[in-house]
Amino acid sequence: MTNIIEKRLSLHKNLQDQQQLNTALKSQIARLQTLANVGTATYMVAHEINNLLTPLGSFAALALKHPDDRALIEKALKKAVRNCEHASKIMESMLAMADGETQNKKNVSLLALVQEVFACLCRDFAKDGITVNIDIAEDLTVRGVPVQIQQVLMNLILNARDAMLPHGGVLTIKAADIDGTVQIEVADTGCGIEAADLKKIFEPFVTTKLDKNSASKNSGAGLGLVFCKRIVDEHGGCISVESKPTEGTTFKVTLPKPS
Repeated sequence: MTNIIEKRLSLHKNLQDQQQLNTALKSQIARLQTLANVGTATYMVAHEINNLLTPLGSFAALALKHPDDRALIEKALKKAVRNCEHASKIMESMLAMADGETQNKKNVSLLALVQEVFACLCRDFAKDGITVNIDIAEDLTVRGVPVQIQQVLMNLILNARDAMLPHGGVLTIKAADIDGTVQIEVADTGCGIEAADLKKIFEPFVTTKLDKNSASKNSGAGLGLVFCKRIVDEHGGCISVESKPTEGTTFKVTLPKPS
């Protein structure tokens, strides 16, 4: 009997020790997760700001080569002001998102958001041999944080462009009100995505731009689509992808229709 009691006491103590260890590990994991979130947010901010600064730098360099072209210089300065303001909004929005703050959502024209993205990119896709087709009704609206929806669109558009370089192709952006939702498609006729990559395309640090044969100048950090999914999820929507190698890629974003 004494041995049984001693064994029970020993087991009970071991159980208490394991519970304390488990609690300590959970606390440590929580602290590490906070640091990981900060790191991920930092990568995301860098990724998004780079999307604005890269084309803006090219535009400014062009203006410097033509110092007597007043119209070109004025246009470059206006782009700089617009992109700086947009970058500030991105940082405020993403920091608030990382902190878990609730941001104001509002009804906004989807076509206007798409047009603003191309204005921020400061790049004529035709110069890359890419034809852009936009099929979105002027009165079609989505409800959300405008700058976040824009960043989803910008990521998908830039990914599509990269996939079609250097040979060019067709970029199609269309949207429609279907069954009480707004369904957006961003499709390209580029290189497509391998099946193995397609299964994990929305996982952190997964990128198809590390291929040394890729035409993209920037390899990518593998966080753009993670950011897109997080934003779409927080807006009560969903994002999916269809692709085959050499046959192009189509991303589909479904958002709730404004009430």
